[in-house]
Amino acid sequence: MASLYTVGMADHPKPPGDPSVPQMQIDVDDAVAQGAYSNLVLINHNDNEFVLDFAYIQPAAPRARVRARIISSPRHTKRLLRALEHNLRRYEERFGKIEEPDPVPPASGTMIS
Repeated sequence: MASLYTVGMADHPKPPGDPSVPQMQIDVDDAVAQGAYSNLVLINHNDNEFVLDFAYIQPAAPRARVRARIISSPRHTKRLLRALEHNLRRYEERFGKIEEPDPVPPASGTMIS
C-alpha cells in the first residue's frame, strides 16, 4: 500500500487550509516508504547539479554500498540545506544539542560520515 502526503507548495509555510497556498499530493510507494539507512554521504557537483550518494558502510568493512543517489539542481540543494538547518534547530530545541566529532578535512569530493 502506498502512502500519500499533501503538502503546501511554498518556501514560507502558511497555516493549513490557507487557499493562497497551492497544494500538491506526494505518493510514496511501499519500497520507498521502507527507507534506506545511510551513515555516509558522498557529495559532488558541477555547474549544473549536485550529486549526493547516500551509502552504508559496515563497521570494519573496507567498502561502502551506495543505497540511493540524489541528483539535484544548485537552487534546490540550497533550499534542502536551509530546510535541514531549520529542522536540526527544531530537533536540538526539543532533544538537546547533537554532539559532533572533530571535523575531518574534505577531500576532492566531499564525504560526510
